[in-house]
Amino acid sequence: MTAVLDAPPTPSTTRRSFGRPTWLGGLIGIVGLVAVWWVIAAAGVGSGTIPTPGTVVSTMFDDGWALYGPNFSITAQGAFKGFLYGNVLAIVLAVLVILIPPIESLATQLAILSYCTPLLALGPIILVVFGGRTPTVFLAGMYCFFTTMVGTLSGLRSADTASLDLVAAYGGGRWQKFRRVQLIAALPATFAALKIAAPAAVLGAILGEYLGGVDSGIGVALTAAQTSYNVPRTWGMALAAALLAGAGYLIVSVIARIVTPWTSGDKQ
Repeated sequence: MTAVLDAPPTPSTTRRSFGRPTWLGGLIGIVGLVAVWWVIAAAGVGSGTIPTPGTVVSTMFDDGWALYGPNFSITAQGAFKGFLYGNVLAIVLAVLVILIPPIESLATQLAILSYCTPLLALGPIILVVFGGRTPTVFLAGMYCFFTTMVGTLSGLRSADTASLDLVAAYGGGRWQKFRRVQLIAALPATFAALKIAAPAAVLGAILGEYLGGVDSGIGVALTAAQTSYNVPRTWGMALAAALLAGAGYLIVSVIARIVTPWTSGDKQ
């Protein structure tokens, strides 16, 4: 019975149907989206406010690294700091809820508050109090917090009851249950939450740049392009933001496949 439960899933049960690579569906979706974008732009929808993908890419190359490089790196740094701070806080709080159950009510209320509070209303306050790029990091972290805490807590609670009982039977306490069973059980759900949090951190960082107080970043460059009514550059900056968010998702996905290989259908 135990051997059956503990056996990892075989590739035949986890690989996509007809042996297609798991990334093929995403690639087809991207190609389809670009095709629809091209058709809409060629049809003149929006009175010239929707340039063709070729025009956007050409403008990005013309602007070059001198424009995109500094702004891209600044936003990436802010998103990474917010991603790190927000997720560390969320994971630590989820672990504390498991180890110290009486604080669950307080932790849950804090998570709900962070999710329901209009973060753009808090941004100006953070800007006035701290200034600089703090609102960028703050909003990036806040956009990560709720998802990661809920995902981690759900993963910790998904631990196999029989395994927990076995640890308890051998005299293990709450910490032993956490270290030997719950921590491993929580990894897939935690990484699933982190994959969502990575693009969310980019969104939070860009919104933080919209608030002002900084002179560089994708949000600043996007605002400048909108103000000057440079339509292709505006779309180019939006595309750069999407690429940054996608890169964050991809990096976390690769790390998840390395750390939790038993969740991948490609492992033998």
